[in-house]
Amino acid sequence: MPSSKKNPQVDAFLADKEEAAWRDAFTKLRSIALTCPVTEELKWGKPCYGVNGRNIVLMHGFKEYCALLFTQGALLRDPQGLLVQQTKNVQAARQLRFTHAKEVTALAATIKAYILEAIELEKAGVKVEYKQTEDFEVAPEFQARLDNTPSLKAAFEALTPGRQRGYLLYFAGAKQPATRAARVEKYVRAIYAGRGLQD
Repeated sequence: MPSSKKNPQVDAFLADKEEAAWRDAFTKLRSIALTCPVTEELKWGKPCYGVNGRNIVLMHGFKEYCALLFTQGALLRDPQGLLVQQTKNVQAARQLRFTHAKEVTALAATIKAYILEAIELEKAGVKVEYKQTEDFEVAPEFQARLDNTPSLKAAFEALTPGRQRGYLLYFAGAKQPATRAARVEKYVRAIYAGRGLQD
């Protein structure tokens, strides 16, 4: 199997002093990824590997670890239980995490196998079945506002599904009723304006 072509933008990323903490691990991960039939790009400021214009896996670093993020990682077989779901609300993506470049070396064969499996799943058109908006929890405080304010309910229903899910997750994510109510109150105007949580 021929090696994939290196992208000069990723060379520059690896040379950046801000990436020094994970440079060795990233370099090893890149070497493994490039033995697979992928296209290497820099997306969202991170090395990304894809097939037919679709993202398969990207590298990113955090304070405590660096990771390979498989965009459809929930579909991968994971017999060793290595894949990590970042939060309970992440539906498709899964991470392989590393705290040292030696871990990458030790898992090289597994990493390559996961990338190859992800490529095959993408080529086969297999996709994660996402939860629908109506499957998300609605905070009681928000439900009460929707029930008592038809115009707010109409404005919320007019939002895109992604914006609706963002609000539902944020409102329900607070443990205290007072905090949930405050969050709802803070974003009522944005909902009326058709904006999402991050707009």
